[in-house]
Amino acid sequence: MSARSELRVIAVVGPTAAGKSALGIGLAHALGGEVVNADSMQLYRGMDIGTAKLTPAEREGVPHHVLDIWDVTEPASVAAYQRVARAAVDGVRARGRVPILVGGSGLYVRAVLEEFEFPGTDAEVRASLEAELAAHGPAPLYERLSAADPTAAAKILPTNGRRIVRALEVIALTGAPFTASLPDPKPYYDAVQIGVDRDDLATRVAERVDVMFAAGLVAETAALTERGLREGRTASRALGYQQVLAHLAGELTIEAAREETVRATRRFVRRQRTWFRRDTRVAWLDATRADLVDAALAVAG
Repeated sequence: MSARSELRVIAVVGPTAAGKSALGIGLAHALGGEVVNADSMQLYRGMDIGTAKLTPAEREGVPHHVLDIWDVTEPASVAAYQRVARAAVDGVRARGRVPILVGGSGLYVRAVLEEFEFPGTDAEVRASLEAELAAHGPAPLYERLSAADPTAAAKILPTNGRRIVRALEVIALTGAPFTASLPDPKPYYDAVQIGVDRDDLATRVAERVDVMFAAGLVAETAALTERGLREGRTASRALGYQQVLAHLAGELTIEAAREETVRATRRFVRRQRTWFRRDTRVAWLDATRADLVDAALAVAG
């Protein structure tokens, strides 16, 4: 399929706390647009404070799509997200509106904007790998991945058991390196990608985490444990929630949980920057500039 060009998709990308949501709202007002979420953790119902999910009032009347679609026990699936997000984009365009894809989950953005077919899954292979992960931790699985596909291993944190398992599953099913399943970019939609970043992000991350804890992140996490958060393979590892779960289990003080959330978020920011900065199609803007929306409109053409 060639890139669809009836109405261009505008993607607002970049690291956490850079100001993507605000720019998405501004562009939607200026262009008659609707926002489609591309933040993997905002897909979960009830995970509001810790994901900085905009409240209905903060959305300023702009329709937002692909939020709150999964229970916290549901494991993440980029393929499932792709189907829902593309349906949302197509629905926005069918209404004669401009789809504005907003989020910092790089693979999710790619899954919407590019020709991207995902290898299948096999319950028996997956269960075997997950049992090994539970019994021995991620280290031996990561060693196996490093031997089978060093390129993939270099892009995955040694502690990210979920992604290590998925990479090994794809290798087992396809007989090819996991990296072979990630195709060269080929557009699915006619799209423009606008990246926002700022020099004071380390400070903003700490401030955002303080606001989240003050706004009730601990109480939100405790309530979500009643809905199975601890059992959720993806949701339980979300920034902030993972640290608060450790606090609720008596493993961290509240201050240590806050400090570790700041450190983990800053590490995540570095990984996001690495992901998006290597894509030469992203046009970068300083999120602090006073004319940010006008500058983004100029990029969008």
